[in-house]
Amino acid sequence: MNQNNFRRAIKAELPVIWEILSGAIQRRKNDGSNQWQDGYPNPDVILNDIEKGVGFVLTESEIIVGYCAILINDEPEYENIIGKWLTNEDFIVVHRIAISEIFLGKGLAKIMMNFIEEFALKNKIHSIKVDTNFDNFAMKAIFEKLNYVYCGEVFFRGSPRQAFEKYLK
Repeated sequence: MNQNNFRRAIKAELPVIWEILSGAIQRRKNDGSNQWQDGYPNPDVILNDIEKGVGFVLTESEIIVGYCAILINDEPEYENIIGKWLTNEDFIVVHRIAISEIFLGKGLAKIMMNFIEEFALKNKIHSIKVDTNFDNFAMKAIFEKLNYVYCGEVFFRGSPRQAFEKYLK
């Protein structure tokens, strides 16, 4: 059985992480989505994540298979939600979730989200807030399977996103 690990990314891993994100950007384009088609994310964004200590990788037997950014209480756009969050307490924000093309269909995004929940609880935070494009059906299905609640819309670079929150007990 393959062993998954979830940890902070390091600068030397930027090329592999960017390859994973590039694949995800292309998949969104192939799906006819405008999500991630405006030059974001890009290698500078990922480098900034890593330098700030908010970039994380999911590995399987030491191979990087996924990437995301985890921020604590750090998403100003979430204050402008059209709708209502479940809570107004400390929260984890997850951005830039991407799984390697080679490892798709193995449930790794769900595994990554479970690691993120563990990270939140280790930091004594019980709320995880996320958003995704209206047409990102794969990500929305994962949120639904993991019992995230639809809370409304937020806007990034002029585009609406569906916002979800999960309260961890």
